[in-house]
Amino acid sequence: MEDCIFCRIADGRASASIVHEDREVISFLDINPVQRGHTLVIPKKHFVDIWNIEPEVLARVMEVTKKVAHRLQETMDVEGINTFSASGKPAGQEIYHFHMHVIPLARGERTKFAEWWKGAMGRSEKSDLDGLASRLRF
Repeated sequence: MEDCIFCRIADGRASASIVHEDREVISFLDINPVQRGHTLVIPKKHFVDIWNIEPEVLARVMEVTKKVAHRLQETMDVEGINTFSASGKPAGQEIYHFHMHVIPLARGERTKFAEWWKGAMGRSEKSDLDGLASRLRF
């Protein structure tokens, strides 16, 4: 897509600090990092979000995400890592090209996610969980 910054990075029309590149996937350092080393992993082909991306491409993005996580661990004294993707405006997606965030945490650092994640909704009743699981089952 012409107006997509990630597409422009993927095809070389915009600059980025590239960590890895192959035929299908490119990863680069985020210009607005949450932590030093915050890396984005994207498919070179444009996919909007998790609902839009082809399963084979998603698998390749995840393979590279794992390799980036290992590389961060090897080079930066990383004790923890957050990996995530946001799909849709309510989830915080700002660039509508599927991407994975790989956010390293050095020794002694703690993510802001950890505090938020603990008990974000409180404890659920087993019957509510079973009912929802039944509806979601495929």
